[in-house]
Amino acid sequence: MAIRYWLGVVHRDHVERAARLGFAQLNHGSRSAVAGLSESDGLVYYSPRASVASEEPLRAFTAIGRVEPGEIWQAEEGSFRPWRRRVDYFDDAVEAPIRPLVPLLDLTRDNPHWGYQLRRGLLPLTRHDFELIRQQMRRPSADDRR
Repeated sequence: MAIRYWLGVVHRDHVERAARLGFAQLNHGSRSAVAGLSESDGLVYYSPRASVASEEPLRAFTAIGRVEPGEIWQAEEGSFRPWRRRVDYFDDAVEAPIRPLVPLLDLTRDNPHWGYQLRRGLLPLTRHDFELIRQQMRRPSADDRR
């Protein structure tokens, strides 16, 4: 099966928890969203805001990784039972604003209404977009700062 690339749209506070615990949870815990992810697929999170309560726009990529082998599972969090999938998040990733990439990404270039697509919560990305976002999110090394 071919590797695919995905963009999940989730507020940063939820992304931080998922990355810390090594799982993906999308579309309010939807089974179909995480069931569509396959082993080795690339996953990038885009966060429109820092949290549900925040009115301030964030508009940044907040985590990136690869889907790990294994099945999806349903978590037990009281009355909330979201579906999840294991993800190996890249340790060297840092938050990156979308604005500098808008004219370069297949998702946004020549598409003045690209923001409407984000409402779906999970979108396919091209490999080009995944690699460009990955490059933008790389933490500068000591060699890069010389």
